[in-house]
Amino acid sequence: MNQPHENTEDKKPAPVSFYEKHKIIYAKPVKGYFDNWRIALVIFTQVLFYGGLWLTWNDRQAILLHLVERKFYIFGVVFWPQDVIYLTALLIVSAYALFLVTAIAGRLFCGYACPQTVYTQIFMWIENWVEGDRNARIKLDKAPMDARKFRIKATKHLLWGIVGLWTGFTLVGYFTPVEELINNVLTGELGPWETFWIFFYGGFTILMAGFMREQVCKHMCPYARFQSVMFDPDTMIITYDEERGEPRGARKKNVDPNAPKLGDCIDCNQCVIVCPTGIDIRKGLQYECIGCAACIDVCDQVMDKVLYTAILVFITGMAAWFLMNRIPLKVDIIRDRSTLAREADDGRIENVYMLQIMNTEERPHRYRVSVEGLPGAEIAGNSEVDAKAAGLTSFNTVVSVPPDAGKAGSNQIHFEIVAVDNPDIKVREKAAFLIPQ
Repeated sequence: MNQPHENTEDKKPAPVSFYEKHKIIYAKPVKGYFDNWRIALVIFTQVLFYGGLWLTWNDRQAILLHLVERKFYIFGVVFWPQDVIYLTALLIVSAYALFLVTAIAGRLFCGYACPQTVYTQIFMWIENWVEGDRNARIKLDKAPMDARKFRIKATKHLLWGIVGLWTGFTLVGYFTPVEELINNVLTGELGPWETFWIFFYGGFTILMAGFMREQVCKHMCPYARFQSVMFDPDTMIITYDEERGEPRGARKKNVDPNAPKLGDCIDCNQCVIVCPTGIDIRKGLQYECIGCAACIDVCDQVMDKVLYTAILVFITGMAAWFLMNRIPLKVDIIRDRSTLAREADDGRIENVYMLQIMNTEERPHRYRVSVEGLPGAEIAGNSEVDAKAAGLTSFNTVVSVPPDAGKAGSNQIHFEIVAVDNPDIKVREKAAFLIPQ
């Protein structure tokens, strides 16, 4: 008996996709204890960012990272390129602070202070205000384009654009004096790099916070990938208690008392709806979770990590000590190479030096220069120099020694530069003194 068979030659293998199709997440706004903290942190961080630009100090911008002058003004302190060690200390302190917070409270930074989270929250507030709640947004996106939908979408994107460009302007205002920047904008004389960074940073703010949102946390942020190495059994994390919640199920009336007992979870799915990254916390710890606590209302366990705390306190204390004891004077000594050594009329040997004196305080100083290291060494001529506030001053000086003061060739000497009005401001630098054969 003949059996029917299929012609397998006409069949093609079904396509297999290795990438999950992106689904728009319509996060439902949630109210509660942690949401109030999130609102407070958003306001606090943005007051610092936008408001810090307009603070003044000594008739100048209080916080100004002036790239043209190569000076960083932080309130009453002026940092020069030579002070890069303090930037290193700041980065180390920030890293250990992030590690400490992660070890104690999980991804608390991600949920409350990360710029991606903060600006996404701001853009979602605008979206909710213009388009409505979660159901209204879903309905609007499914509706065909008409005049009403166009007006709503255009309004939302206009407000996003204003926030984005204002954010880019604020960022550039920390590197170019803001009054100068405003004047350049009003007169149409904005420089090319300033224009680029205003639109670049503003555009990326709109792209990241308005469109990509949770995709940044899932696929672009490296912090989510290595967070688990900083977790231990005492780390406070957002998780689901299976022993208490399972088995899940809705509560119904007239339930048979002999039916299997259900857990506390009623399987309402609200924890998934309010999650800004669209995960189901009931499936266990996932790297997409940013620890925002939108899926819970309480968290009552805080543990301390002695190691991270000790390292953080030590580095912060050392950085603060060095900053408090920072000498606001930098000196570079360059010996005149065109004249190695010369003999004066009285037989003494002279070397010529150029001293570059950097006064890093915002007030002028008068400095006295002295020299030691060889018997009878002295400054020939004027030994004092005036340096303007937060400025660089070049000072030529001649060092004179008796002909028998040292060996032929190179001899080490030391310059000491001391502020006349404050003896605590002093710098000691070594130099080479040449005595001819």
